[in-house]
Amino acid sequence: MRNILIKEMRLSASPLSYLFLLFGFMFFIPGYPILCGAFFVTFGIFQSFQTAREGNDIVFSALLPIRKRDIVKGKYLFVCLIEVWAVLLIAAVVVLRMTVLSGLPVYRNNALMNANLFALGMSFFVFGLFNLIFVGGFFRTAYKFGRPFVLYLIAVFLAIGGSEALHHFPGLGFLNAFGFEHIVSQFLLLTGGIIVYLLFTMLSYRISCRNFEKIDL
Repeated sequence: MRNILIKEMRLSASPLSYLFLLFGFMFFIPGYPILCGAFFVTFGIFQSFQTAREGNDIVFSALLPIRKRDIVKGKYLFVCLIEVWAVLLIAAVVVLRMTVLSGLPVYRNNALMNANLFALGMSFFVFGLFNLIFVGGFFRTAYKFGRPFVLYLIAVFLAIGGSEALHHFPGLGFLNAFGFEHIVSQFLLLTGGIIVYLLFTMLSYRISCRNFEKIDL
């Protein structure tokens, strides 16, 4: 499996998948829907699927002495690795905004979502949506990715819009907490985001393995 992952990272991946990790720094931007940073990370991963398709990567992998299930596992490991790197970067930015930068007026007067643990949990949710809708949808054919990506776009921007609106509703202001305010609630929301990410990813992986086994390459 290590060799399959190396193949994914060195041969199949688009350089944009690594470059777009830098969009995690968008969590520094005040007055901007910061979850778009997580979306752009997934857009970078999408570029790798496009590159792999144009290079007949799936057919090449099928010719290797490995199981079809391992091909799917390699793709998911690559996707999850990029997402984990992105989460680590986003988490570093969130910690800075919750501590050193929490008192800056430019962030205090921000009408949009603050960079807190809820935002980090929503980043996990965005990545989970990508894995469930796009990656899972891709492996229904192992070739077509237009429809799964459009469905993902609809879902992710509904999620981003909803998360930006929630803290404006009565009783939900704690979602936009500064620093360590409502820290217990924030940790619970972060934990919920991680659990959803894991569930979405595992469900998507199992469905993808089942669908890919049925495809005649």
